[in-house]
Amino acid sequence: MHSIAWWPTLAVLFVATLTDLRDRRIPNWLVVPFLIAGLGVSVFANGAAGLGHSVLGLLVGGVATGVFYLLGGMGMGDVKLCAAVGVWVGPNQMALALVAIALAGGGLAILWAWSKGILADSLGSTGTLLAGFGKQGLRPHAEVNLKNAKAHSIPYAPAIALGTIFSFFMVGA
Repeated sequence: MHSIAWWPTLAVLFVATLTDLRDRRIPNWLVVPFLIAGLGVSVFANGAAGLGHSVLGLLVGGVATGVFYLLGGMGMGDVKLCAAVGVWVGPNQMALALVAIALAGGGLAILWAWSKGILADSLGSTGTLLAGFGKQGLRPHAEVNLKNAKAHSIPYAPAIALGTIFSFFMVGA
């Protein structure tokens, strides 16, 4: 499946990264057909077992990132992109990709904040967010979330792309 998944995934991640950097959105016209095609390819290649594998990948990608959406730290386009990637790569590679995505996202967030001159403010917001979880549990923070227009955010598709591409090399190694 990985040889089949490489080129479509790479193409979708490239377009998602460009649109997220330009418009701060990952469009449904990109993600939904990619997800459906992944399910179709899985069924064609491996029947019911392939469908099950893809659905598990969708759940790993969608649920793991969906938690961050519910906490106000990630957009729904990012969640849908991760779910769709999970369909193509399956649950094991998606779990590896999520670790790599988190590392890439942290590094890109630091670079983004530094380039905008807001690194100290961003690090302070991270501390506020973590302290808030300690006080109120895993609920969206009143100020540090994407619904707050004053909150700082980064386009996350580049991190999703980097982490996913890295996972292909780790699984293929």
